[in-house]
Amino acid sequence: MAKKQNKRPQVMKKTAAKPKSKAKAKGKASVAPKIKAASRSTEIVDVKGAERREIGGVRLEVGRAGAARVKRMVYPVGFRWSVDMKPIVGTDYCMHAHVGFLTQGEIHIEYPDGCVVEHRAPQIVAIEPGHDGWVVGKEPVVLIEFDFERDTIAKLGMPAAHRHR
Repeated sequence: MAKKQNKRPQVMKKTAAKPKSKAKAKGKASVAPKIKAASRSTEIVDVKGAERREIGGVRLEVGRAGAARVKRMVYPVGFRWSVDMKPIVGTDYCMHAHVGFLTQGEIHIEYPDGCVVEHRAPQIVAIEPGHDGWVVGKEPVVLIEFDFERDTIAKLGMPAAHRHR
């Protein structure tokens, strides 16, 4: 004789957790907790093992990573490419492609066609060749940049000059 099966499904008891905030208790959506930012030091410590130099007031630290270079560029407050670098480089605009991560500060980029791009840390940046740029505000700009020296544009698939998509 077959044993009679219990037809009633098993129900797992769920204990109600106490709401963590008054907003949850009232059925409102909770807001993700804000992460407290570490206080910024005005001192920028040297990158261990990097080659260091300064050009046009920009502090440049360069290290190798395979076929690429990793650079930390520190642009001082008041820096403007057309004022500080143009006389050294001899071109009307910066002809370098800049690809990397802006860790501090804000930069304003302008292209000859009047196109304006602004970047504020923290942000990933890709700046096409043929631009002027300057530091906005009262803190230096720190950009961690990746390049392949003269092959950056080709290896990263960037346009050789700014163009609208």
